[in-house]
Amino acid sequence: MTPSRHSPISASRWQSWVRKLAVDLLYWRNVKQSGGVFSSVLLLLFSLTQFSVVSVGAYLALAALSATISFRIYKSVLQAVQKTDEGHPFKSFLEVEIALSQDQIGKYADKIMLYSNTCMKELRRLFLVQDLVDSLKFAVLMWLLTYVGALFNGLTLLILGEAPSRTPCCAQIDQYVGLIRTQVNSVVGK
Repeated sequence: MTPSRHSPISASRWQSWVRKLAVDLLYWRNVKQSGGVFSSVLLLLFSLTQFSVVSVGAYLALAALSATISFRIYKSVLQAVQKTDEGHPFKSFLEVEIALSQDQIGKYADKIMLYSNTCMKELRRLFLVQDLVDSLKFAVLMWLLTYVGALFNGLTLLILGEAPSRTPCCAQIDQYVGLIRTQVNSVVGK
């Protein structure tokens, strides 16, 4: 049940379908489906502790590409052997319209503006301690996130835009960057 230009689905109906799907996953109504989703998420999180986001993303893209290329070749060989003319196996997905209209872009821009304004007001309220209990809860959450951040390697933190604490690894990187600057300056003649 995916939206396409042939079977338009209203936004509210689409959102209710997604909510129902999420609730079904969280309540484990279909054990195989929930187990697959949550074990995939756990594998992804474990992979992020071992590799950078770029590596994990590249491996996921390669796995998906390998699966689709293999399936396409399999269907092509099957069509050639059976002498059928079924066409491209992903034709229905290729025909789905995915371009955003100006109205949709405007609607999403308005939502992003609303969410960012709300987020800034809430952060101002938390950091300027309007309510002591809420600010303490936020501090505990941030403290717990430091442990999650410790699980990621340094490159992942750099990619995510986090500023890693000064570690011996960063000192080595700074040393090598200094050597590179010295070499570049000597070549350029500064």
